[in-house]
Amino acid sequence: MIETIQADNKVLAIIIRHTYQEDGIQFFTPPSYSQQLGYMSRKSGYCIPPHVHNKVERKVDYTQEVLFIKSGKVRADFYDTEKNYVKSTELNRGDVILLADGGHGFKMLEDSEMIEVKQGPHAGEEDKTRFVAEIEDNIIT
Repeated sequence: MIETIQADNKVLAIIIRHTYQEDGIQFFTPPSYSQQLGYMSRKSGYCIPPHVHNKVERKVDYTQEVLFIKSGKVRADFYDTEKNYVKSTELNRGDVILLADGGHGFKMLEDSEMIEVKQGPHAGEEDKTRFVAEIEDNIIT
């Protein structure tokens, strides 16, 4: 299953649930995204020809992150670009999420492991503005 989290006609996140299956290749992001997120299912013997990626200069304005939930259970909280709380959802082992726009925060509901992929080079604290999380009583899942 694929889930899209939106606010104000902007995609905040794309979630690929661990149960998702489809033959072939499917990309869930438009070409304009600085992170491309796709899924591939190929039969035994299928070959992807060897290749190198060409040097192509790109301009990245905002960091987009991909998280792979390796173990545990994580609540993802989503905010619009004005830092207003939108909603939350639970991520489980095997789920993958692309954080495309707006703000986000996380609460570990169980001991959890995640793998994070994002663009570089790393800009440190210049890369983000931290803000106060929504209070627990207002969380919508």
